[in-house]
Amino acid sequence: MSEMFYWQALNRAMDAEMAADETVLTLGEDVGLYGGTYRVTEGLMAKYGEWRVRDTPISENSFTGLGVGAAMLGLRPVVEIMTINFALFAMDAIVNMAAKIPFMSGGQFPMPLTIRMPGGVAKQLGAQHSQRLEHMLMNVPGLRMVVPATPQDAYWQLRQAIRSDDPVIVLEHELLYFSKGRVDEMVPAPPIHQAVVRRRGRDITCVAYSRMLPLALQAAETLAAEGIELTVIDLRSLSPIDWNTCITAVEQTHRCLIVEEDCRFAGAGAEFAATLQEHCFYLLDAPIRRVAGMDIPTPFNGTLEAASIPRADDIVQAARQMMARKEAAR
Repeated sequence: MSEMFYWQALNRAMDAEMAADETVLTLGEDVGLYGGTYRVTEGLMAKYGEWRVRDTPISENSFTGLGVGAAMLGLRPVVEIMTINFALFAMDAIVNMAAKIPFMSGGQFPMPLTIRMPGGVAKQLGAQHSQRLEHMLMNVPGLRMVVPATPQDAYWQLRQAIRSDDPVIVLEHELLYFSKGRVDEMVPAPPIHQAVVRRRGRDITCVAYSRMLPLALQAAETLAAEGIELTVIDLRSLSPIDWNTCITAVEQTHRCLIVEEDCRFAGAGAEFAATLQEHCFYLLDAPIRRVAGMDIPTPFNGTLEAASIPRADDIVQAARQMMARKEAAR
């Protein structure tokens, strides 16, 4: 076991899979000589050569389509799209090809394609480079999507995605790349789409993913000092979603708080709330509550940008209000 940055865990996972299987290759903008925008492919070109670590032109739809074709022919390509915002150029290859070819071919063409991309609000990158588009990708039948929040999960889930015969989106967060955590390469990995309870509490179930996980855990520490205990669930996967873990937790706390960086209207959290309400209606002592990003293009101004997405204090305030309603109802 060793402590490493999130990007190093991804790099270690790529190295391990490329060493184990010569059909694994990676392609994208600056993945070769430069080593990737966030250093995830650092050192791989020198080790495996330019045939398996391929720098591409700035043409997301073209090189993602190339990845689709390579997967159809038996390779295991890992396509890196520099940011989820640029995935909009590749939606034809992702939605009309990768997600549908296995189904439309009656299973004759599996799709062992992994597409890595960072997303989320970073530090003053502007509205066109700060989008959260997970809700768009969740809405595509045939795609799978994981959202690792820790270096350990980044290592596990990338390796599992590469080994899968289905198209998997590995959605990373730009502000997690330099977060640190322990990575044990020997411990067995949980199922790729299984949610994990990161903290247990008696009062509220808090459902979070990606960068919102550390914020939820931070809020839980603050609330614990006030006598409010949160169960914090890390979804780890957005397609499919491990509903059983969420439902079991709500059965114990009877309250549910959903935290997401995505915009509130028609965001990922709207699906979480709708499905959990269907399954847990008679278990709930209060309406499900959501803490989400504002329904506006992300501002460039640093102060406004920070205010446009959830902060730990926002989670704390929402939990306090939920418990205040409980006290008022007594």
